[in-house]
Amino acid sequence: MSDHIQIFDTTLRDGEQTPGVNFSFDERLKIAKQLEKWGVDVIEAGFPASSEGSFKSVESIAKALTTTAVCGLARCKKSDIDAVHESTKEAQHRQIHIFLATSPIHLEYKLKMTEDEVIASITENVTYAKTIFEKVQFSPEDATRTPLPFLIKAVQTAVDAGADIINIPDTVGYSYPSEYGQLFKTLIETVKSDHEVIYSSHCHDDLGLAVANGLAAFENGARRVEGAINGIGERAGNTALEEIALALHVRQDHYNLSTNINLSETKNTSDMVSRYSGLRVPRNKAIVGKNAFSHESGIHQDGILKNPETYEIMTPQLVGVVKNSLPLGKLSGRHAFSEKLVELGYDLSPDEQVEVFKQFKSVADKKKQVTDRDIHAILQGTEHEENAYYKVKALQLQFVSNGLQSSVVVIEDKEGNTYQDSSIGSGSITSIYNAIDRIFDYSPELQQYRIESITEGTDAQAEVHVQVQFEDEIFTGIGIDYDILYASCKAYVEAHAKHSENTVKEGVKS
Repeated sequence: MSDHIQIFDTTLRDGEQTPGVNFSFDERLKIAKQLEKWGVDVIEAGFPASSEGSFKSVESIAKALTTTAVCGLARCKKSDIDAVHESTKEAQHRQIHIFLATSPIHLEYKLKMTEDEVIASITENVTYAKTIFEKVQFSPEDATRTPLPFLIKAVQTAVDAGADIINIPDTVGYSYPSEYGQLFKTLIETVKSDHEVIYSSHCHDDLGLAVANGLAAFENGARRVEGAINGIGERAGNTALEEIALALHVRQDHYNLSTNINLSETKNTSDMVSRYSGLRVPRNKAIVGKNAFSHESGIHQDGILKNPETYEIMTPQLVGVVKNSLPLGKLSGRHAFSEKLVELGYDLSPDEQVEVFKQFKSVADKKKQVTDRDIHAILQGTEHEENAYYKVKALQLQFVSNGLQSSVVVIEDKEGNTYQDSSIGSGSITSIYNAIDRIFDYSPELQQYRIESITEGTDAQAEVHVQVQFEDEIFTGIGIDYDILYASCKAYVEAHAKHSENTVKEGVKS
């Protein structure tokens, strides 16, 4: 059996199913390229049949990647399989992931199918997919709540139809390590095949066991793992791939398994997904959290100073955490700034560098030192504004102590049309958001408002995240600026713009 573990990343598919996460077209492409740089074997780029936007995104990723295989998700439907085929046909390497639920509760309440109908569908659709794709993966959804005899029958049917990879999803995070590991052992020993079959894990973290279950699968013969960066995904999330990669590396003595992961790109990959998803990485998150390499206790600090291995089982540099980064300042020139962009992994055109350098100079005039985190924020803010259909053109506020606050907001669309309105509120941010609601003629519910300081100190840039509910849909917005109120305005406009680009009131157009 091979000692190589295939890393199958589903950040762009299952990860994007996290409530409030909506990656833009460009963000999805940038994440895919970074995942390839990190070294994943397969990227599940999306569900092409679900929407035209998803189809085009998968298509663009398929054209852009050179070493990583691009995979599309499909139900057991010929039209879904055709959509994956069409969207990935220009990929250097491609795969398809077909799924169909097998648990009694799914068959009775969701699919309204009998077991015989499920078996027939698996045979028909896996057989068809195999005529188009060299690599076909099949998943019996909710496998861990499927009676073992029927699960074996479903998997055997998929293998007989030509499936090369069998993925066993713990769809609702129900299983535990010894049980989940035994499931792989039983399937590998029982299912017969005349061709090589790779078994894969896909675990959700509802009981906090996703990573442990994934590792248990390896111990029992699995040679592929599905997961997402930072563990994002439905409900409590997926297996955190960065934790899997580091567990295999640090405990090589136990697992004796390898991956193609470039560990030094781990932090960059995590940071990018965090920025674009708007989901902050918890400070105590393993591997990539801010506290992962921090030591507060005096006894621990003493040990670290004498020998870091007393309290660290891996170095910060291993995962790409740079401790000594030389900050730039207002006297830094274009060349130094360009070199810093390359160091941070950005590849910008000369015209893009000119615009970003202007933003850098603006921040440098207000701060003594511009750190790497500031530059990441400048790039992210610039990307958001370039891709936005609407951007904030002006914000005017009037503050009255012990009274209502008022604001005037002016936004501009890509065609150069401007829209403005004013409103009052019990606080400055309330008045700003009331004015924006008037511009868009829609009053959604603000579910979450969060301010983060990008760096330390009173001169830090602010990063504001909002989650806004429009009827049954949640949209996120991010605003980055030296001024908190202006950043708050940007974030709320972005959330509104994501909801609809065509609801601006004609009555306030100027």
